[in-house]
Amino acid sequence: MTVRRTLTFLLLGLSVGLAACGRKGPLDTPYQAAVEAREEAERNDEPLPPAPEPPVRDRPFILDRLI
Repeated sequence: MTVRRTLTFLLLGLSVGLAACGRKGPLDTPYQAAVEAREEAERNDEPLPPAPEPPVRDRPFILDRLI
């Protein structure tokens, strides 16, 4: 039983460690990702995706201060 428990914890630790892998750096907004996809399509002579709309200016909300 201890071998099974040890193996379970080992596999659990390995899966949690691998799940943390990813791209290091700031997150892209949907607008930035669409602009980059469009630029990449232009470089590769592929059909262009639709032009992204710039984001709407964020207006403060009265409850924002609570967060």
